[in-house]
Amino acid sequence: MDDNPNRSAPWRTEARALLSLSVPLVIGNLGWSAIAATDLLLLGRLGPDAVAAGSLGLNLYTAFLIFGIGLTTAASPLIASERGRRLHSVRDIRRTVRQTIWAGAAICIPVWLLLWHSEAILILLGQDPELSAGASDLVRSLQWALLPYMGFLVLRNFVAALERPIWGVIVTLATVPFNLLVGWALIFGHLGFPPMGLHGAGLASLISSVFMLIGMMLVVSLDRRFRRYHLLGRFWRADWGRFRTVWRVGLPIAITLGLEVTVFNAAVFLMGLIGRASLAAHAIAIQIAALCFMVPMGIGQAATVRVGYAHGRRDRAAAGRAGWLALGLGTAFAVCSAALLIGAPRLLIGGFIDVDLPANAEVTRLAVAFLGVAALFQLVDSAQAVGAGVLRGLQDTRVPMLFAAVGYWVIGIGIGTLLAFPMKLGGVGIWLGLAAGLGVVAVLLVWRWSWRERLGLVPH
Repeated sequence: MDDNPNRSAPWRTEARALLSLSVPLVIGNLGWSAIAATDLLLLGRLGPDAVAAGSLGLNLYTAFLIFGIGLTTAASPLIASERGRRLHSVRDIRRTVRQTIWAGAAICIPVWLLLWHSEAILILLGQDPELSAGASDLVRSLQWALLPYMGFLVLRNFVAALERPIWGVIVTLATVPFNLLVGWALIFGHLGFPPMGLHGAGLASLISSVFMLIGMMLVVSLDRRFRRYHLLGRFWRADWGRFRTVWRVGLPIAITLGLEVTVFNAAVFLMGLIGRASLAAHAIAIQIAALCFMVPMGIGQAATVRVGYAHGRRDRAAAGRAGWLALGLGTAFAVCSAALLIGAPRLLIGGFIDVDLPANAEVTRLAVAFLGVAALFQLVDSAQAVGAGVLRGLQDTRVPMLFAAVGYWVIGIGIGTLLAFPMKLGGVGIWLGLAAGLGVVAVLLVWRWSWRERLGLVPH
């Protein structure tokens, strides 16, 4: 009798589990992007100077926020692994959640001290003094959002690691209209509030972050599946061993994400040296690419949980299935998004500017060229995002951090600068450099996953 159906059953089961976890996480990532986009859309009604100042402030804040996101990501593989060891574990999962919140809170104080001087930092980086002052007006209210947002992230990772991510999605999607309403009221002076401009935009984000934290606190307190963990009870008790474990796993993730974000910030600076048209085209193309990236990012987050769960059970076959299916799913999406970028670039660019306006012809031409490179970008960016996710499921974060440092900064910026300036390829050269850097990181991460047993990353 042919036993192929029996052999394929575990793959089908894993595929269903991976998809059911990935889809809500992808939607949640898109919701998070929508919240950020709402802030800039509202500022756009104040004029171009407000947008420029707001972008400076948001970019500075986001650089620190990304570090916190990386650190709190440690909760996912740690919780998933513990569930794999003991499906109904309560105490160890509670310890991880609490100490990850402690770790997220610990970074807030130094970050707040730095962001309070955001005007001086931006001027030191060569930014316009007037725009820097406006950015500081936003950041001095926005910076306090970091603490509640860290708490929200940890609780969202907790429910996702328990494979109940829909609650994080619901809270995130509910925040989109809430953030729009509060921003509209505070920025422009409605509903009895005085017009606060940039300061109001930051304050709206703070209120929205508190809204998200309260939403997740209600979820984990009222839902019977989460209530039994008593996450908020005796929260003040220190657990230094688990605190160190969170930093051991999370710090390399935080640095890796920081390296990726800063390399794209450097690309913006290099585009500015080439010209305004290149800078504008880059801003459009990178927004489109970033939107596409939300999907493999969600797949990678789901893979961390599924691989971590199998890793905790010491089930090498299940971990392998979860990892390879995630890489395959990410690649399939990347092929589709690459085809869209190649087949309809002007349609996508038209969402940002009027592509038929003669004044926008140069920006449109450059953006089309950048999206051509972005099609290649999709394949390698998806592979590195999912590759990092599957390795995080094994709690393997330090070596991928080194891969990121070499790939992004040595190869990516190095090749991009060489192609853009000495070889005179301009902005296309920078994009080719970024694609090369991401490609190297992707290859190294997939290689490390392929050799995980020989490298001793999984138990024997």
